[in-house]
Amino acid sequence: MSVIKTIIVLAVIYAVFLFSGYGVTVGSSENAAGLGLKCQYLTARGIVSSQYIHSDSGVIGMANCPIFKQVGEVVDNK
Repeated sequence: MSVIKTIIVLAVIYAVFLFSGYGVTVGSSENAAGLGLKCQYLTARGIVSSQYIHSDSGVIGMANCPIFKQVGEVVDNK
């Protein structure tokens, strides 16, 4: 029974990501001599990358990648 519940929960999470256009952070790395921050988000359509200006304090740029981010086209938005 627990395998079926797990599959149902994963299907619901997939549907939420598909119709909302949001993604969850799966990776990040600093680039451009530490001035850039590359964040990778897992969405229902695949992995999407975003670039941010990086600063440790977060005053001018981003200190860390946001956990959730709306990343582009939504399936039911035409």
